[in-house]
Amino acid sequence: MPPLPDQSAPLDVARLMEPKGFSSVAKNVGIKDATLDFTVVFSEVPSAAAAVFTRNTFCGHPVTVGREHIRDGQLQAVVVNSKNANVATGPAGLEATREICRLVAGALAIRSADVFPCSTGVIGRPLPLDRIRAGIEGIRGELRPGELGRFATAILTTDTRPKLRRVPIGDAVLVGCCKGSGMIEPDMATMLAFFFTDARIEARALDHALRTAVDRSFNMVSVDSDTSTSDTAVILANGLAGDVPVDAFTAALTAMAEELAQEVARDGEGATKLLEVSVSGAPDVSVARRVAKQVVNSPLVKSAIWGGDPNWGRVAMAIGKAFDLPLNPDRVVIRFGGVAVYAGRDLGPEPLEALRTYLQGDTVAIGVDLALGQAHARVWGCDLSPEYVRLNGEYTT
Repeated sequence: MPPLPDQSAPLDVARLMEPKGFSSVAKNVGIKDATLDFTVVFSEVPSAAAAVFTRNTFCGHPVTVGREHIRDGQLQAVVVNSKNANVATGPAGLEATREICRLVAGALAIRSADVFPCSTGVIGRPLPLDRIRAGIEGIRGELRPGELGRFATAILTTDTRPKLRRVPIGDAVLVGCCKGSGMIEPDMATMLAFFFTDARIEARALDHALRTAVDRSFNMVSVDSDTSTSDTAVILANGLAGDVPVDAFTAALTAMAEELAQEVARDGEGATKLLEVSVSGAPDVSVARRVAKQVVNSPLVKSAIWGGDPNWGRVAMAIGKAFDLPLNPDRVVIRFGGVAVYAGRDLGPEPLEALRTYLQGDTVAIGVDLALGQAHARVWGCDLSPEYVRLNGEYTT
């Protein structure tokens, strides 16, 4: 498959790469500050749709409502607010989400059940519903095509930049964007991820394509090992560009999701380096994933990567936390980039000096061969810097 298009293209060129029939509006309604914090995407026709959600049992009210609204495999609009997660806000919070869906549906003359809600931000604070009500008034007249870049900006919280991709698939276009920077170890999807396409894909095939993409991308990323209360990934396909091969669509969606997952890891709170951990030689994929996550989530490994400390022993420690594996340390190989630093024994000072130099880059790849089988997995994460602690020590202020 060809590489995804360059996202640095001028805006007028990017607008040509928009799926037919979608329009959007993004605005500030004053939820927390003066930045964009409320946004709606609308399809002029009902769309086949699929979604996956967080496994966190303390989930947000938009997750509860989203699960209800996706059951029939059809949506026509997405509404998102940032700066407030609407989590742990009691029955009033649940009713607030339902009211937002009703108000958006009324403004767009569609079914309330075809509106998909998402919220992200601080937990435990009521939504400023009066401000949101005022922001919804007149949104039908504010919708514009080619504005998905503003949508991608309006969903942000502590992210430093929007994460947006576009790709053609035959006569159709697929656009994807996501947000997420902290509280990141999705166990289903990502923080918030949205995909819009004018390809015609029936809902069951769309659901399979999304789950395939999510499993290989967002479920393989971790910033800090914390699974959010609001994680959601959703896709709408309105069919206005006609049929496309399902296999080609799934491949394009997966490639896009992998790029976005890496962007999430690279933009992790306080991150200075992207960390990629590949585990091979595992007895099965679940083991490979578990070991890779143990390495990428280790605070000691992440701190060493931030400081450029060639302490590969921390990787060995993290591997060994798979307590039930019949691991033989004498057969394990650990690599950083192309440099083997351990192969059943310490390889001496020369690899250590090469590793010290390698760790100065902005991307660090760790490879582990367990010598227990043929399965493999790859995950993405980031280093752990003092800035992560500062950001999360001041998050609600």
